[in-house]
Amino acid sequence: MDRNEIKEEWACTEDEWNDWRWQLENRITTVEELNSRFDLSETEAKEIRKAIEIFPMSITPYYASLINFDNKNCPIKKQAIPDKLELDNFNYEMDDPLCEDEHSPVDGLTHRYPDRVLLLITNECSMFCRHCTRKRKVGDEKQPINFSQIEKGINYIRNNPQVRDVLLSGGDPLLVDLEKLRIVINRLKEIPHVEIVRIGSRVPVVLPQRIDDSLVEMLHEVGPVWINTHFNHEQEITAESKQALDKLANAGVPLGNQTVLLRDVNDCPEIIKNLMHKLVKNRVRPYYMYQCDLSQGIEHFRTPVAKGIEIMEHLIGHTSGMAVPRYVVDAPGGGGKIPVTPNYLLSSSSRKTILRNFEGTITVYTEPEVRPHNCPPECNICEQPFNGQDEEQKKVGLERLFAEDDDVVSLRTGERSYASYDG
Repeated sequence: MDRNEIKEEWACTEDEWNDWRWQLENRITTVEELNSRFDLSETEAKEIRKAIEIFPMSITPYYASLINFDNKNCPIKKQAIPDKLELDNFNYEMDDPLCEDEHSPVDGLTHRYPDRVLLLITNECSMFCRHCTRKRKVGDEKQPINFSQIEKGINYIRNNPQVRDVLLSGGDPLLVDLEKLRIVINRLKEIPHVEIVRIGSRVPVVLPQRIDDSLVEMLHEVGPVWINTHFNHEQEITAESKQALDKLANAGVPLGNQTVLLRDVNDCPEIIKNLMHKLVKNRVRPYYMYQCDLSQGIEHFRTPVAKGIEIMEHLIGHTSGMAVPRYVVDAPGGGGKIPVTPNYLLSSSSRKTILRNFEGTITVYTEPEVRPHNCPPECNICEQPFNGQDEEQKKVGLERLFAEDDDVVSLRTGERSYASYDG
């Protein structure tokens, strides 16, 4: 469906379609509205209705226009349309898997890491992503975030000089009234020990019309302000989102991206690599690739950690380092982000470290000549061949790399000396 057909479907003008306020006012929030656009089957409508009784739905017309309903595996559809699988319950799921509330010294502020805090400034999102880890808060009209609460968070930051980095989140901070957002950023920047202000936003993905001239000018005036956005699939990088990213980058706003690894959406090395390449092409630095959290209602999105490691193996060394995000598991129970990488360090001693590269080649790095001071007299590891074998016995595998009397520096996968020796 082209853009003209889409506008006809919504009975709107081009100016209305490009107006972010019109987009918000015309969000799809009911099964009836969804059915009027996409002609659902009775079964689909019934399942969606059950799901939104627990986890509400909100989809901008723009993002809905990217959905291919004829493709059951459409990555846009899976992120936007409620699924009956969201109602499955598992005893290990949690309302607050990251224990943000537990690490909240004042309402709306999470202080989990020593030098940085997360400050919530709104509950409103332009779209309710089906994989959201904050389903318990987003769109909750019973717990609105007012300026009084934000002020308490700012005062906490002012009174804790170890805080140098503040991440504004929500909801989506870029939906906050422009003047209110300006005030919050300026108040934070007035604090001497605050060095960095960041904004976490999915607006460039689901509502790129919001990145208009007035917003960009404000961000430029109060800058530098970092923005981390949230693209999960290359199909989300459209002409409109590219224009939004271009405006931000041209205004001097540093851009990063946080991708969530989602089953049947992007859990494929090629899909992730293509996404990372397109982000870099549009001046967005891949920042994190998150393992899906243990939040309620998103079990069907979770992948094994091994899948994330497989993807990282496909990226590291196979593409430029600036296109490789850091793969992290946000530890349940508030343990914080744990980097997870393929194992490239195989073994080490005080003299040599054995590594493998992205191609599987095993190599040795000789450590500097530093004599150990705490080895017992009987220790012969540091200054003798790796295991003191008889010289007649052929050294194999890592043993050859550890040996001081062998000048081999690498072993390639499949070499005979790596696998076995004669005798």
